[in-house]
Amino acid sequence: MQNAGGDHHDRGSIPSSAGTDTSVAAELATTNLKDDAAAAIPSSASDLKHPLRDRVLIRSILSRPDGGAALAGQRIRVLGWVKTGREQGKGKFAFLEVNDGSCPANLQVIVDSGKAKLGSLVATGTSVKVEGLLVAPPVGTKQRIELLVEEVLHVGPVDLAQYPIPKTMLSLKFLRDFIHLRPRTNRISAIIRIRDALAFATHSFFHENEFRLIHTPIITTSDCEGAGEMFQVTTMVGEAEKLQKGEVGVAAKPGIPQKDGKIDYAADFFGRQAFLTVSGQLQLETCACAVCDVYTFGPSFRAEHSHTSRHLAEFWMVEPEIVDADIQDAMNWAEAYVKYMSQWLIDKCHDDMELMDDKGCIDRLRMVASTPFERISYTEAVKILEEAVKGGKKFDNKVEWGIDLASEHERFLTENKFQKPVIVYNYPKGTKAFYMRLNDDSKTVAAMDVLVPKVGELIGGSQREERYEVIKERIMEMGLPLKPYEWYLDLRRFGTVKHSGFGLGFERMLLFATGIDNIRDVIPFPRFPGKADL
Repeated sequence: MQNAGGDHHDRGSIPSSAGTDTSVAAELATTNLKDDAAAAIPSSASDLKHPLRDRVLIRSILSRPDGGAALAGQRIRVLGWVKTGREQGKGKFAFLEVNDGSCPANLQVIVDSGKAKLGSLVATGTSVKVEGLLVAPPVGTKQRIELLVEEVLHVGPVDLAQYPIPKTMLSLKFLRDFIHLRPRTNRISAIIRIRDALAFATHSFFHENEFRLIHTPIITTSDCEGAGEMFQVTTMVGEAEKLQKGEVGVAAKPGIPQKDGKIDYAADFFGRQAFLTVSGQLQLETCACAVCDVYTFGPSFRAEHSHTSRHLAEFWMVEPEIVDADIQDAMNWAEAYVKYMSQWLIDKCHDDMELMDDKGCIDRLRMVASTPFERISYTEAVKILEEAVKGGKKFDNKVEWGIDLASEHERFLTENKFQKPVIVYNYPKGTKAFYMRLNDDSKTVAAMDVLVPKVGELIGGSQREERYEVIKERIMEMGLPLKPYEWYLDLRRFGTVKHSGFGLGFERMLLFATGIDNIRDVIPFPRFPGKADL
């Protein structure tokens, strides 16, 4: 614990307001923005200033190689939330550990009793904005720099008797009941930064490789997977309720409109059934068949009553579509993308990764970034699993050719057999969607899954069926109506081309990267059966 050393520091005055730069837009337009982590660390005190922000990010101070020591003597403003606070010197001053979310580290802030009522500052969770002088702490303390406060600009007090997020270690399960406050904890804020880094890495990877970002629709009339587990989008229920309550002044029969004993969707908002998307792939293919390589990154929805640690009702998907690519090309792109993200986290998020409970997560990322993925056919995978069963391995799910591999099978292949990521390809057609290209054996399709340790399936993809007659037959074989897919068949009728793609579950990538056990803890606002807070 540090003592009253802060009182010796020579205090200067701080300007009451930051100077106004009339050429802010020009300065921003000409700033050379580099995407490497080192570029975000100021090389000199003048680099702390930002044309649109009068406060300084704590990361720009503490992430320097010298821990901010060279910035001693600089006057700055910071804003953040108190992680811990304590009064010292019989109430003459207080030490605050302040964090603004820009990095895991806290800035030590020293406030004397003449600047503010100390009791209102020290409670965990209190928000503060202060101006002061960066000073070198006494020799022997762990800090390399600290802030001696000259003016307290803002205090957002906390009632400790009611605040549910104390400074003690809290379980991730407990924090799910406080979605609006859990970002203030160390692990969740680290996960938020890691998630942000992976999103940035995703856009960087595809833009570096000349892909175009496409915003595919959230409301759709197509069931991409053919599983039927979709959330319906309708205004008819709301309108029917208004009629029953007499809120609509029209002569109409209450209830949902029907025709021939069935719901009449012609009366609905879109004039037909509509759903929340489970995938943007089908729509993405329309752009791939016009502007070549494209990708989408957005939310997907699945109305599946699953309470497992790997499923959400709302989740995010990264889906590229690659023209002139077969299944081997899809595997190459998928492997390159996962390696790219893994290396990105190693290079740019090492401090956040160190906050994860899984202390092997960094080594796992290094292994993935540097090791070629194993590639085996589905048939080979089943043989390996059957041999394991003969050798005494027990699985909850039966192993035989034709099954859809379960998570326990996938993890056995990655964690026990090969101890690295595995790509399994050429799955039985009965386990996969209608749009996957039928192989010459007529029993399997050119599908592939990327399996990783800790998670199992991370990516699912395929070569798309570009042959008109074949895909038409597959749609009918799956029991799907042809009419809603006429536009999709047009892509095969008019200027067809070989293409492939895949989808990466973004939250599953976070599970793999961080070692977190439950997918509900790696998304800011988890939605699952019975839960849709905020």
